[in-house]
Amino acid sequence: MSLAIFDLDNTLLSTDSDHAWGEFLLEQGAVDAVAYHAANERFMADYNAGTLDIHAFLEVALTPLAEHSPEQLAAWHQQFMASKIEPHILPKAEELIARHRTRGDTLLIITATNLFITGPIAERLGIDHLIAVEPEIIDGRYTGRVSGIPSFREGKVTRLEQWLENQDMTLDGAWFYSDSHNDLPLLEQVDHPVAVDPDDTLRQIAEQRQWKIMSLRD
Repeated sequence: MSLAIFDLDNTLLSTDSDHAWGEFLLEQGAVDAVAYHAANERFMADYNAGTLDIHAFLEVALTPLAEHSPEQLAAWHQQFMASKIEPHILPKAEELIARHRTRGDTLLIITATNLFITGPIAERLGIDHLIAVEPEIIDGRYTGRVSGIPSFREGKVTRLEQWLENQDMTLDGAWFYSDSHNDLPLLEQVDHPVAVDPDDTLRQIAEQRQWKIMSLRD
């Protein structure tokens, strides 16, 4: 039995759930249309280029959570799951998850998208273990700030190391599936790095290092 680790956005999903949530908020009129759209697109471009300032991004991305009630956020998330996530859950991704589950592997999603967005997605995929950016909550409401280390780039390695210690597990024989060159720090830590529908940078590196490359898209 080993650990099977999955990136979420553009790996198990054929979309980026963080970016999709931003688009959903725009559709609901929940954020300033011009400013938020510009920021959402800029941060997505920075992520793809490998230049994202995660703290600057989270300052913008977590603010709407603080501006609305938990009840409103929960109602929106139900709509978001149905309209923006469910159509992008890849059947081949579910088959991959099922294969690891059948092997008896421990399943874990690790993502730079926040826990509010990704918790229900992990539950939908039947994966019990999730490491995500943790929005701070005080007195039952989001503050708009991040709690702890963001699970992004090297932060994914740090958060995973903390999780492994708490679980009394190791990375021996572990798999990690990701589409993004931003995940190179963690891909380099596992015995079985897999590039899934990789971006151009990750594809080139995977080919050079003879890592497995696969597609979960139809």
